[in-house]
Amino acid sequence: MTRLAALSASVAILALVGGVWFITSGGKPEDAFAQCRQGAVAGEIGGPFELVNAQGQTVTDADVITEPSLIYFGYTFCPDVCPFDTVRNADAVDLLAERGYSVTPVFVSIDPDRDTPDAVGDFSANIHPKMVGLTGSAEQVKAASQAYRTYYNAQDKSDEYYLVDHSTFTYLVLPEVGFVDYFRREATPQEMADRTACFIDASAQ
Repeated sequence: MTRLAALSASVAILALVGGVWFITSGGKPEDAFAQCRQGAVAGEIGGPFELVNAQGQTVTDADVITEPSLIYFGYTFCPDVCPFDTVRNADAVDLLAERGYSVTPVFVSIDPDRDTPDAVGDFSANIHPKMVGLTGSAEQVKAASQAYRTYYNAQDKSDEYYLVDHSTFTYLVLPEVGFVDYFRREATPQEMADRTACFIDASAQ
């Protein structure tokens, strides 16, 4: 085999290997955040939303997510789960602040019938001074929930003290990037801070 023929064969093999990699990888670029994830995230999560803030103003995701944000869907009448989770998120935000990272905790109500702008504003302010409280119409809340693939279902509303069943994930969203990962209830503030810092650092590279 001549050198030219050998070189041509080598190029063909490399092209074939590259093509196989491109196909098996789905043609997608390497995940810049792979080192930060604890598991795979299936499907598309997150996206545009339009809700109402504590001042009664209609805001979009672009208005709210101006820096790395931890988004939680819950409701102000929640007896234990929501207060625990949102305080945990606030603790993670404080740990990150100590390291020089600025992160916003966001609370989205999935109980628009009771959670007025004042209600989400008071709830959020009691949890953390930076926490953004959001509510909206039933349609706005449903659209935001569907974007983040959350679940909620109100119990018998004839009882004024009705409870709302809901999922309890916290979503990490970065400006210009969007959703990057989620945290389960078992995650500690320290674990959340560590992983969030990893994502922020990776996004800056």
